[in-house]
Parts: sequence; C-alpha cells; structure tokens
Amino acid sequence: MKKALVRTDFKFPQQKSVYHGKVRDVYDINDELLVMVVTDRISAFDVILPEGIPYKGQVLNQIAAKFLDATSDIVPNWKVATPDPMVTVGLKCDPFKVEMVIRGYLTGSAWREYKSGARSLCGVTLPDGMKENQKFETPIITPTTKADEGHDENISKDEIIAQGLVSKEDYELLEKYTMALFERGTKMAKDKGLILVDTKYEFGKKDGKIYLIDEIHTPDSSRYFYADGYQERFEKGEAQRQLSKEFVRQWLMENGFQGKEGQKVPEMTESYCNSVSDRYIELYEKIVGEKFVKADTDNLSKRIEVNVNDFFQNR
Repeated sequence: MKKALVRTDFKFPQQKSVYHGKVRDVYDINDELLVMVVTDRISAFDVILPEGIPYKGQVLNQIAAKFLDATSDIVPNWKVATPDPMVTVGLKCDPFKVEMVIRGYLTGSAWREYKSGARSLCGVTLPDGMKENQKFETPIITPTTKADEGHDENISKDEIIAQGLVSKEDYELLEKYTMALFERGTKMAKDKGLILVDTKYEFGKKDGKIYLIDEIHTPDSSRYFYADGYQERFEKGEAQRQLSKEFVRQWLMENGFQGKEGQKVPEMTESYCNSVSDRYIELYEKIVGEKFVKADTDNLSKRIEVNVNDFFQNR
C-alpha cells in the first residue's frame, strides 16, 4: 500500500501541548501559534476509520490553503504559512463552540431528515414538496454544536444565543461571513464546472477580532456536484455526480455501517483505499484547476519535522 500518515508524535520547539483530532493533529506552540498536521486519517459518522488514505492530508491542506488565501479579503483567517504539503501554521484563536454549516441544496443528512418528515432544520422552516438535491431559493445556515467527542448536534440561532455559546452581535457577524464565503466559493466552483452544494466554516477570536479558522472548501468539509448534467439528473430523480466524502459514507452504509453501536467497519482493502485517494486527487485537480503533485512519502514524519523546524528557525 502507498504510504499514509495516520499518527504523529512531534516535539517542536516551545511546544506546550498536542491535540489529536479525527483527522488533524494540532500542536500548540507557546499559546501563540498552532501547527496543524493534516494526517491521512479519514472519518465518517464521527468514527475514525481503520485505514489511512494516501495523499489525503496533502490534498486537504493544499486546497484549504488556497481557499484561505482566496477569501482573506472577506474575513481575516488564521493561516500564517504552509511549511509542508501536509501542514499549516497559524494563529491560535479561541474557537467558537459552533460550526457554521451552510446549504445551497437539499441533500445528505438534511435530505434524510426531510424525507423522514422534518420540515424545520435548525430553526429554518422548509417548504413541503421538495425533492432530493433541489436548490434552495437562498442558501440556509444550519449550525451545529462543536463537540469535543462524539456527535455534533444541530442547533438553532436562537438556541446558540440563548445558551451563550455566541453573543448576538458576534453570531450575526458569523452569519454575514458565512454567506459571503459561500458566495465566493460558489463562484470559484462554477468557474471549474462544479456546484458547491454545502459546506461548513469554523471561526475563532483573538484579541477581540474574529478569524476564520481550520479548513475551508475541502472534500471533508464540503460537498460538490458536477454542474454538467445536474438539471437532467435532478429532473429524472437520479443520483448526482459528486466530489465529496459522501461516496465514502454511501459505501459504508451499503456495507451495513453508520457508526451505530455494534456495527463493524467493513474491510478497507488496499485497492479501495487507493480508489478513495484517487477521488480526493480528482477533486483537488478539479476545484483548484491544476495538476496535483504528489509529495515524497518515503518518510512522512521526518519530512514534516524537518520542514516545520526549518520554518521556526527562519522566522
């Protein structure tokens, strides 16, 4: 199998702590900067799957870096540098305990809820008679709580403010940024023959100022349809051609796994992992509009360690 990075255990200069997330390992440097290593781990249904996906971390990190640069005029973001293909170094912010999910189309978990009879999603009323993959008249924001462990939970704007998770003033600014970022992402996707279907943004605060943090517009945080053939497929009730992690979720569901107690992750063969890798690379090339250059994977940990240490020595 091609080499994949699934664990890290670095000791960087002035390192205070490390947080191992589902996909990212985040190293705190003196409470000022974060070194975010995007591993090749993959998660679905809030479960880390047992095999890594080659080049997935590089794909996610490089897409996010490009979109952070392309949206920095809308909202300041945390990125300082990308010293390695799988690493972003950025400002340490205090994250808001909500994720701003925005949807342009009725699909995925929102469709599953709608199909089961729900007509309100995170306080947003949905009309009767909608079909799967139908475009909303205007994008809707459906926030979730940011869970440290386990499942994120849907929550409404009113609940967020009432629970004191975010102040009314800050939340309205997050909504404004979310809409503007989604509009920019939609235009950039359209230029490449894609539809940005839905995505999520995370924000934090530093010195009283709101920053966009984490990744944006990657296949882990977003769903893309191919624009070509969308309308025809929609009218026929056919599945859309898409570039997102949904194809992994579908494969898991077809094999009897939805992250529920007692269920077992199906075997992830080498050929399956490589096919997932190919899909991630396809999205990179499609959305970025340039060929993906595979970085050397002979010794991933050593490469990252050298590149990050060089960055700090030369600051």
